Amino acid sequence: MSVEPIRAPAAALLTHRHLRRLVGATLALAGIAIWAALPQVLSRGTVDLLVFTALYAIAGLGVAFLLGQCGIVSLAQSVFYGIGAYATAYCCTTWGWPWYAALVIGMVISGATALVIGWPVLRLSGYFLALATLALATIGHVLFLEWDWLTGGTLGVGGIPQISLFGLVLNTPQKFYYFIWPLAALIYWLLYNLLHSRSGYAMRAMRDAPAAALVLGIDVHKLKVRIFVLSALLGSLAGSLFANYVSFVSVDSFGVDRAVSFLLLAVVGGAQSVIGPLFGAAFVTLVPNLLSRVGDVHPLLFAGVLVVAVIFLPQGMGGLVTTLWRRLWPPAPPAPGSGT
Repeated sequence: MSVEPIRAPAAALLTHRHLRRLVGATLALAGIAIWAALPQVLSRGTVDLLVFTALYAIAGLGVAFLLGQCGIVSLAQSVFYGIGAYATAYCCTTWGWPWYAALVIGMVISGATALVIGWPVLRLSGYFLALATLALATIGHVLFLEWDWLTGGTLGVGGIPQISLFGLVLNTPQKFYYFIWPLAALIYWLLYNLLHSRSGYAMRAMRDAPAAALVLGIDVHKLKVRIFVLSALLGSLAGSLFANYVSFVSVDSFGVDRAVSFLLLAVVGGAQSVIGPLFGAAFVTLVPNLLSRVGDVHPLLFAGVLVVAVIFLPQGMGGLVTTLWRRLWPPAPPAPGSGT
């Protein structure tokens, strides 16, 4: 007689979990189908914006990881974005290297630069750290401008070869779309797993209770530097792919405003959500384009939309989506006798 009350909740729990997984899988398949069909129905210009959305999402994910998981405000991402772009431009046009070799060189330089700079700078905290990274962004922009022997200065560097995969040249927005989005999805999946690993728990402990993290034996400074280097690698990767995609880079693409955009997409998208930077990247690329059709007043309208988004979405767009999902499909209660 005592077995039946236990089996019934267990069966209901099993049904709930299966239904939740089924709904998730159905939505994922529908999303993939829509993603695959978009380049076939949208204009070339809109697909181009979606490519830039993926590029910004990759670079912005590093900033969001620093902000949301480590509590570090970084405005230096434009520097690493530029390093990756110029490394690709120089190696491909001057030395004739393939795109993937130039990409690796850019990431190595960015990682080494982040390590050298981050070791002393990340001993700061709060707005002192934010100002230090802003200074780095400013210095980087000046160097990109003055080192015209490398960057071309205000004239830029053109003739960068486009990516070729197995004989297929990614010379249209549609072709590059099918390359960049799976790559972005892979990066998001890897960082999602990192977030739910032992290192991820250490990052959140460092963010929420630094003193307690030290007591637990976590080397806070070393962990900050590691995540800063990871963020730089993502920025360099996005910059290299940007250079291959547009075939031309100039100093105007790597100014302080670009650094602010990366931080903005992390805040609006939701820094504590892995998927948040994707929504933030869509916001900073698609919304200005839509508002530009209104006329010269579109910068003011964008600022107004931004203020509204920050006020009413304190956890960002990713936080809103996560909250709605949990309300529609709340996690199953613990199984009877599990002790939780």
